[in-house]
Amino acid sequence: MAFQKLFVNLPIKDMNRSQAFFKALGLTFNPQFTNEQGACLELGENFFAMLLVEPFFQGFTKLPISDAKKATEVLIALSVDSRAEAEEVVAKAVAAGATTPNAPQDHGFMFQHGFADLDGHQWEVFWMDMNAAPPQM
Repeated sequence: MAFQKLFVNLPIKDMNRSQAFFKALGLTFNPQFTNEQGACLELGENFFAMLLVEPFFQGFTKLPISDAKKATEVLIALSVDSRAEAEEVVAKAVAAGATTPNAPQDHGFMFQHGFADLDGHQWEVFWMDMNAAPPQM
């Protein structure tokens, strides 16, 4: 089996603030699936994050919404084409108000750095040279 698309649903507090943040990173939203309750953030050809205001998000689960600023709910990892691009994405995020919960890590064959967005969701941005990766991890 192979899945066709990935949609990660994330609770947010303020739609306008969240959209402005991700637009500052150079990302876009699919207007067909964006309104005042949810916004479809385009991460790649078949990869999306649905930013859902908390009351709307709560309608999809009976469990309480975790506070991503106090507990890790998920780590969202996104690959890019180079180390420089990873550093650029994190720099743009920080300039738009994000924090960096961890220092950058260089493993030789892989470089990673990340940011926590305005709602505390952690995004790991990494570059990896698959040809230089160890044979087994």
